Amino acid sequence: MIPISLNINRLQHLLDLYKLSKEDFLLLINKGKKRPLTEKDLFKSEIKIEHLKRIDKVFNKGLNYYINPDEPIKSTDESIFFRKHKFNAELNFASKKIVTQFEEEKISISSISKLSDISLDRLLPIVTVKDNPQYVANEVSRSLYPKFNRNLKEFLKALISKLADQNIFVYEFVETWNKKDKANVEGISLSPNVIVLKRLQKSFRREIFTLAHELGHYLLNEEEIDEKISEYTIDYFSLGKIEKWCNDFAFYFLAQEYSTVIMDLETASAKNDYHTDLLEMITEKTNLSLIALYTRLLINNKISAKNYNTIKEDLYVKYKDKEDAEKIRKELDKAEGRKSKGSTPKPIQSPLLIKTMQFAYLEGIINEVEFCRRLNLKPNKLELFLQ
Repeated sequence: MIPISLNINRLQHLLDLYKLSKEDFLLLINKGKKRPLTEKDLFKSEIKIEHLKRIDKVFNKGLNYYINPDEPIKSTDESIFFRKHKFNAELNFASKKIVTQFEEEKISISSISKLSDISLDRLLPIVTVKDNPQYVANEVSRSLYPKFNRNLKEFLKALISKLADQNIFVYEFVETWNKKDKANVEGISLSPNVIVLKRLQKSFRREIFTLAHELGHYLLNEEEIDEKISEYTIDYFSLGKIEKWCNDFAFYFLAQEYSTVIMDLETASAKNDYHTDLLEMITEKTNLSLIALYTRLLINNKISAKNYNTIKEDLYVKYKDKEDAEKIRKELDKAEGRKSKGSTPKPIQSPLLIKTMQFAYLEGIINEVEFCRRLNLKPNKLELFLQ
């Protein structure tokens, strides 16, 4: 088989982007392979096509990327990984690929919007950690807080729509249950106007809180990649100023007028049943989770660490019991031949993305195939998005 030319500098550029040593790269390349490839097999000007395909299985750039003779340019515009070197997560490779995917999407959308003469200028002010997060939450709520809906998914969609009105793109990424290498991030804020969320099908309350937290990063004009938002753990106290501010902002933004109720409570204890009935009512009125409310009590010195940990463990057991019951139900359905009703969830699409694609299509910037691909549409659904 005739070897194919490889631009080694482009391969090295990807290693730099993903912060991969050659040793780590070879581990990824040789995963599941009986006869491992070596550095000599891959880092040379001419390479076997099957080896190049193996490389692209790791990076998903398309074969043309590696044979392009143009030299790569390391730019801070290309990736947050060239703009920032420390994050609130120990990113695994799957997470780095997700971040890179949405960096590329961001750059593409920016180009399309400019060609379509669509303005994506920032409409919300930039604040600092010196600003009171409760005051900021109250101020931005006037334009950003949607009509309340107890349906968690619908509330999340409405909040994404509100952010779209302020020229902020919100994307979800979905990972199937059987995916082997899952991303270990739940929230990403990319400059200048992109927020990315991991779809948490079993915990929309946490996803809503994550979105509010990432909105905090947007308001501070501070990019970040978050593994899990610490409003749900005692780790809050070890956070830096920015993460604490974003957590505080998210709480006040979602709690609305109930933040005062929570702050005025007497210390939660067995004597007042830990305010269980009241806090359960507030979860229904705010879409904040019980553990988020109890964490806020802990932050406000309204519950002891011992009692907090007991309640947290109890809530975890209840959640685990519910999860186990659901697993048993599915196993019984399978054993008795009943088909599961579950399906892979579709990401919520921002109205801002849809509007941008509509303009681009009508202006002839993109064609029908590209329009459908970007909005994950079947061609026969095209007309529905052009009305």
